[in-house]
Amino acid sequence: MADADSTLPPLAPGTLYLVATPIGNLEDITLRALRTLRECDVVAAEDTRRTGQLLTYFGISRPILSYFRFNEARRGEEILQRLSQGAKVALVTDAGTPGISDPGERVVRAARQAGFRVEAVPGPCALVAALTASGLPSEEFHFIGFLPVKSGQRRRRLENLRGVEGTLVFYESPWRIEKLLEGLAELYPQARVVVARELTKKFEQFLAGSAAELLDRIRQRPLKGEMVVLVSRELAAPQAPEGSPAATPSA
Repeated sequence: MADADSTLPPLAPGTLYLVATPIGNLEDITLRALRTLRECDVVAAEDTRRTGQLLTYFGISRPILSYFRFNEARRGEEILQRLSQGAKVALVTDAGTPGISDPGERVVRAARQAGFRVEAVPGPCALVAALTASGLPSEEFHFIGFLPVKSGQRRRRLENLRGVEGTLVFYESPWRIEKLLEGLAELYPQARVVVARELTKKFEQFLAGSAAELLDRIRQRPLKGEMVVLVSRELAAPQAPEGSPAATPSA
């Protein structure tokens, strides 16, 4: 590995690297991500403990700087200061690609406005993993992320999305999945819905059907883990017979 790395260009001073990290399966990390984490001067992390475990697993020792939603402004200024001094800063989140429903967007905007180089180190992303494996149309899709927590705001957002073409993609937690499916069942009763959970992990699972069908199943057997919910109004939602691939964990 060391011999191969010696033929690659070194990291550029004064650059912010957005490093995608595994969303479940540690084997999904890229060689480029590993090299960036090894060669950077500091890692700005959403969760220092989780990132520390990731670095330890791959035998990497780097200083870690806490960077999350509630300290973005202060830490962002510190990151810019480090960049101005020529530091190579790697930004990571808990899992997946920074800036996609995770911290990162704010510091990227500030770094670019200040004239610093920003470079993406692409890799795992739950949005892409779920969409490509869902079987739903992917030529046009709209990523919504997490809906508002308050019921009134959530309903208005879902109502406004009825005029949007293509597959809708949401992120949701196990504690609010029923509320989302209730709204979809009311406003998108004929749509085909796919719930993808535990992506890239041992118990990865895709459930497909109408929102009402999935809501009934989840009420009988609550789901755990973060989820990606995809909605297609182009496809009808036939009830999947018990034991079919759409109703069982994927291989």
